[in-house]
Amino acid sequence: MMPAIESTIGLLAFWAVAGYLLGSVPFGMVLARVMNLGNLREIGSGNIGATNVLRTGSKKAAALTLLLDGGKGAVAVLAARAMGGENTAQVAALAAMLGHCYPVWLKFAGGKGVATFLGIVLAISFPVGLGCCLAWLIGAFSVRISSVGALVSAASAPALMAFLDTGDAIGLAVLLAVLIFWRHRANIARLRAGTEPRIGQKS
Repeated sequence: MMPAIESTIGLLAFWAVAGYLLGSVPFGMVLARVMNLGNLREIGSGNIGATNVLRTGSKKAAALTLLLDGGKGAVAVLAARAMGGENTAQVAALAAMLGHCYPVWLKFAGGKGVATFLGIVLAISFPVGLGCCLAWLIGAFSVRISSVGALVSAASAPALMAFLDTGDAIGLAVLLAVLIFWRHRANIARLRAGTEPRIGQKS
């Protein structure tokens, strides 16, 4: 379920802080400002992620946001693993996810964590990450609703981790999935009401 704790408390604490700070960089807002796309808080859902960046009309900005938000999760995992092993990588992974969802710079009102989640699972276990990406594509484009893809992908992560990996990261996958579902609670309510916007739809 989880790797053995082999790193020192100091190293784990360092990567908890470093992972959080890396995850907290709001690339969507930075790109929107640099590319003169407006204030994301006043566009669409007000979210800072790639789906809402797409509502500005800039596919380039949305793609860059997706890559950078995913990249920061992957970098946190890979750098922490190089310094302290698997247990350190998982601490950094969870911290990066929390940093994206609850960044101190934005008064803890961040994104929903989908791209960061995918970057993390790709770095933790590449086959599992590919499976989660495929699950997102199937879920999202079958109904053209991004949040459906996110929920399907998150829900599939623990099972994929159990079948495609050693199982040491199942606990992490469960925590990440819970965070995704919690951050999408408003989307779930809109899905039930039939009012969730579709991919590319401006609101």
